[in-house]
Amino acid sequence: MAGRSTDPTGMEPVSSVSAQVTYQEVERAAQEVGLIVMGAQHPRESRAKQLDTGTLILLGTAAEFWPRFIASPEWTDGRSDPVDRWSSRVIGELAADMGAKPYFPFGGPPYTPFIDWALKSGRTYQSPVGALVHDTVGMLISYRGALHFPMEFDLPPVPGSSPCTDCPAPCTTACPVSALNADSFYDVEACHGYLDTQAGQTCMTSGCMARLACPVSEGAGRQPDQTAHHMKAFHPS
Repeated sequence: MAGRSTDPTGMEPVSSVSAQVTYQEVERAAQEVGLIVMGAQHPRESRAKQLDTGTLILLGTAAEFWPRFIASPEWTDGRSDPVDRWSSRVIGELAADMGAKPYFPFGGPPYTPFIDWALKSGRTYQSPVGALVHDTVGMLISYRGALHFPMEFDLPPVPGSSPCTDCPAPCTTACPVSALNADSFYDVEACHGYLDTQAGQTCMTSGCMARLACPVSEGAGRQPDQTAHHMKAFHPS
């Protein structure tokens, strides 16, 4: 664990690591536990909600996440919410080791404004069907947490344009019941209704057809078992 001292006010922990950390170090540490950096920003510049200083790093699942996760105690203990509990433990440990404060997209209300943070990272956009789309994992986005460092450090440039700009938008026509479409965005009732049918079992095991239709989604390297787990959590039988 990184050495930590106490702020003279006694209000916040201060880490000797946070003043030295680099983006590349955070990226490597994330990769070692099956995560990827899905966005980074200086809240002072991006005007991210709830934050106005330091450096914010958004973390999501890598292709290597699932094999690591199913070997974890959170998966094998049979208790509920294994992915959230894994995220809390692993990202909490990263935060402690690197002198950051962890945030998570679950556990509310109140909820952390991850959608705002994602959109202001310069790497996530709104797709033609309303769902978020990321520059490397497409519509198979799975934010697991974020690290907020008290100091600003250098960040790599971002692409600057949405992957949807020159895309023929197959996501707008892929859903069998048009639950995700370009006109009304997401029809939740139609989606859940279809998943209750025999035909809908393909979505339950393979994943949302609209999200899979996104060409960039291939970059997620998502394994079928992981997709099935997320679908079951979204639509319990």
